[in-house]
Amino acid sequence: MAYDTPRAVPPQTIGFLLLDQFTLISLASAVEPLRMANQLTGQELYRWHTFTLGGAQVWASDGMPITPDSSIDDALLLDTVIVCGGTGIQSAVTREHITWLRTQARRTKRIGGVCTGSWALAQAGLLDGFDCSVHWEFLAAMQEAFPRVNLSSSLFTLDRDRFTSSGGTAPMDMMLHLISRDHGHELSAAISDMFVYERIRNEQDHQRVPLKHMLGTHQPKLQEIVALMEANLEEPIDLDELANYVGLSRRQLGRFFHKYLNSSLSRFYLKLRLFRACQLLKQTSISIVELSVVCGFVSTPHFSKCYRECFGIPPSDERLVAQTQPQPQVTARAVEQASPSARQVSLLEQARDESTFASIKIVKS
Repeated sequence: MAYDTPRAVPPQTIGFLLLDQFTLISLASAVEPLRMANQLTGQELYRWHTFTLGGAQVWASDGMPITPDSSIDDALLLDTVIVCGGTGIQSAVTREHITWLRTQARRTKRIGGVCTGSWALAQAGLLDGFDCSVHWEFLAAMQEAFPRVNLSSSLFTLDRDRFTSSGGTAPMDMMLHLISRDHGHELSAAISDMFVYERIRNEQDHQRVPLKHMLGTHQPKLQEIVALMEANLEEPIDLDELANYVGLSRRQLGRFFHKYLNSSLSRFYLKLRLFRACQLLKQTSISIVELSVVCGFVSTPHFSKCYRECFGIPPSDERLVAQTQPQPQVTARAVEQASPSARQVSLLEQARDESTFASIKIVKS
């Protein structure tokens, strides 16, 4: 049954805690899907507010001064809290932040973080035993600082009532998944179209962590080997040849991989090829037979077996999911004429003049 009235779905109130030096792109990537959800449905599905410690102005990582809506001490009853982090996160989190977050975790339905916001949640003890994503620059530091947190290199992670994302535009993917959970896939897909977002990425998509960051500058031979592997996925180089290239025995090189990459030499090479195959499956129409050859597998059955063992789903099903995701039918509706008024109207009211206003109907599950 479709909801026809703007008040059919009670709005969710989301509070964004802005830490000093937070990344503006992460905040925008999280907020804009909420605005568009309201516009496309013609309903106020979401309300959002920004908070800082003491209501003080904070500076984004690009140097822009941002004035919040209010202080965390004046925060209204929130359904969801999202911590926006950025650079210098270790010094940005204060005792007052931690106390407030712990209180909100008891009161709210969901709590999460974007970019490095998960650091604040972890420091407050709110991610112990939870899966968590963070910008790749802080993966190693968080693993060392918070051993009880299950760190992941995924773009974002949804684990029960906790949700965390890496930086950049990854918060948009996460918010689209949350909106899909709340109001259905048709709405999230329509939002994606409005932002010219070709594909909504999921939790199986990983950040591409630069090897230099993982290894530092102390293992140039490993960096050389991995670069060679990445350049030779279609015709994999023999492992003995790889070792000879950097003047090591295969056994010595294998020990390096175990020590610094926590993987065997052959397994690491295999995963590089499988992740490449996953990208091609989702982003191209190349046949699975041809794809297995392009990614260096001797046969299609062998490729399918390795793919399933790695991702838990056969490549044929992965392709089917990518091809059968319902595409939204975003249709224009008659523009509602807003009555002249001197008072400032809400964002939702302003959106009434958009052709996409209320073009998506929420269906009760």
